[in-house]
Amino acid sequence: MSAQLRYFGVGAGLVLAQWLVLQHLSLWGATPDVVLLFLGWMALHMRRHTAAGAGFALGTALDIAYGTWGLHMIVKTITGFLLGSIPVTEERNAVLIQPRQAFLGGLVLTLMHNGLLVILLALQAQTTNAFLVNALWLGSSAYTAVLGTIASILYTSNSTR
Repeated sequence: MSAQLRYFGVGAGLVLAQWLVLQHLSLWGATPDVVLLFLGWMALHMRRHTAAGAGFALGTALDIAYGTWGLHMIVKTITGFLLGSIPVTEERNAVLIQPRQAFLGGLVLTLMHNGLLVILLALQAQTTNAFLVNALWLGSSAYTAVLGTIASILYTSNSTR
């Protein structure tokens, strides 16, 4: 099976998991974004144009699922492009993320992504409220970073066997 087909399958599965399961696991209005974590992982293994294309595809799938036409697409495309622009000193395929790096990287990634998403949502709705900042930006960022740390621990323990 080719790598692109495998990435497509995992991405489609994560979009479905995000839409069907994870949106219902909210804590005080904050939900995790596993699609963003997958995009971040892919961007570390790909170049910027490929990561931007992956962000476009994943964002479009989320827009179709949630009916937020264009919001996820533009934010995930920008995120994929910016993350793909980060030079990786090691071989891109050999990048192994440690749990503390996963937490800090996931927190910075989601603060940037969710901050841009909150700005676009506030401009679209022409409103501001505490929910956008507290739950969507800060809460979802922390929730996603913790989920990324757990995924990193599981991935690291499986790759050392």
